[in-house]
Amino acid sequence: MNVLPDGAAGLTLALTRRALAVRYADLPDEIRAIARQCVLDTLAVAIAGAGDPLVRMLEAELVDQGGAGTAGVIGRDLTLPALSAALLNGTASHALDFDDVAMAMPGHPSVAVLPAVLALAEERGASGAELIAAFVAGYETACRIGALVAPGHYDGLGFHATGTVGTFGAAIGCAHLLGLDEQRTAHALGIAATQAAGLKAMFGTMCKPLHAGRAAYNGLLAARLAARGFTSRPDALECAQGFAATHSPDFDPAAALAEPAGGWHLRGNLFKYHAACYFTHAPIEAARRLRLEHALTAERIAAVTVRVAEGCDRVCNIANPGTALEAKFSLRLTVAMALAGLDTGRLDTFSDAACDDPILVRLRDRVGIEFQPDWPASRAEVALHLSDGTEFFAAHDSGVPAADVAEQGRRLELKFAGLVKPVLGRRKTTALAQAVAELDTLRSLAPIAEAWA
Repeated sequence: MNVLPDGAAGLTLALTRRALAVRYADLPDEIRAIARQCVLDTLAVAIAGAGDPLVRMLEAELVDQGGAGTAGVIGRDLTLPALSAALLNGTASHALDFDDVAMAMPGHPSVAVLPAVLALAEERGASGAELIAAFVAGYETACRIGALVAPGHYDGLGFHATGTVGTFGAAIGCAHLLGLDEQRTAHALGIAATQAAGLKAMFGTMCKPLHAGRAAYNGLLAARLAARGFTSRPDALECAQGFAATHSPDFDPAAALAEPAGGWHLRGNLFKYHAACYFTHAPIEAARRLRLEHALTAERIAAVTVRVAEGCDRVCNIANPGTALEAKFSLRLTVAMALAGLDTGRLDTFSDAACDDPILVRLRDRVGIEFQPDWPASRAEVALHLSDGTEFFAAHDSGVPAADVAEQGRRLELKFAGLVKPVLGRRKTTALAQAVAELDTLRSLAPIAEAWA
C-alpha cells in the first residue's frame, strides 16, 4: 500500500503522545479499580498456570540460559533476568486460557502488558502507582492498535492479536515506566512492530500461551533498546509496508483514534469465569441457563443447535478434541460440559480424560453448530431439542462489561482464592490479595513479590 488512508499520517506519534500523557493522578477511581482487578486476575491465572507442563519446560530452558535474577517468577521462589521473567510470566498467565479479554483488541491484553511492566517495575523499584499508570497506557494503546487493523488482522488473516498487538501494549507500558520521551517511545513502537508475531493456527497447542510471553518479552526488549538509543522508523504503524499495511486488509486510523465508550478501553475489559476460549463463554452461559431453568439431564437431550459468529469456526471449533488444551477450543465439548452440569470454572474440568468421557462424547456429538455471518463473536444462541419433542431456547452476549465494578471485584476475589489457595496456601493467598488491594500506595512491588513466592 503506497497511499495512506485518510488520517494515517502521524498516527504512530499521535498514539505515542496519548500513551505518554497518561498520569496516575488523572485516572478516574473506577479505572484504577479495574487496573487492580487486572493485576489480581493475572496473578491468579499465572500462579495456577505455573505448574503446567509447557510452563515448566520453558522455565527449565530459561534457567539453563542463566543471567542475573532481577525479577520474580510469579508463584515461584525464583528470580530471572527481567526479560526472561516477562517471557515466563506471560506464558504462565495464558497457559490456562483463563485470563481477561478486550474485544477492541481483540485478544488478551493483560497477559501481554502486565508481565512486562511487572518485571521492569520490580527491577527498577517502581511504585504501585507507577505500575498502574504504565499498565493503563499499554492497555489503551493495545486496544487502539487492535482497532486500527480490525477485523481483518484477526478474523481474516489469522494473526493472534495477543501476540502481535499485545507486543505494542507491552512496549508502551515499559516505555512509560522508563520515562522515555516521544521520539524514543515511537522508536520502541517500531522495534515492537518488527517483532510482533502470533498465529491463530496454533490455538489448542502450547504455542498459544507462548504468544503472550513473547509479546511481553518483545515489548520489554523494544522499550529497553529504545532507551539505549536503538532506532527504528518512527511511523512503523502507518508507513508503506508498515504494520497496518502488511498485517491487515483493513487499515482504519479513525478507529484507532476514536474515543471508546466511557472514555477508556479498560472500562470494557472482560474477565473470564470459564477456563476456556472466550468465544465459548456465551454458548456455555446459554446452555447452563437452560439446564438450570428446566432441570435438564443429559439423557433427555436429543439434539442441540448452537448459533455463533462465523469467525468462531476459525477459533474454537475443534470438533473432536483429544487433549485438555484442545477441549478449551471446542464449542461442542464446552456446551456438552455445561449441559452435563460440569463446572467450567474449575481447572480440572478440562482434562484429557474429559475428552473421552462417554457421557460427554455422546452429548458432544448431539451438538450442531450454525455459523452466522456478521454476528459479533461474543453472541450465541442455544436451542435444545428434547427426546419428547419439547424445545427450549436461550441467548447470551458475553461481550457486555460488568456494570457494577465493585461486584465484579468481589467475584474476582472468589476466583483468585479458588486458583491461588491450592498453590500458596491460605496465609500467602490472603497476603497477596491484600498487597494488590493496596497497590496504589505501595512504594515498591516487594510486598507482592514476597507474597507470591
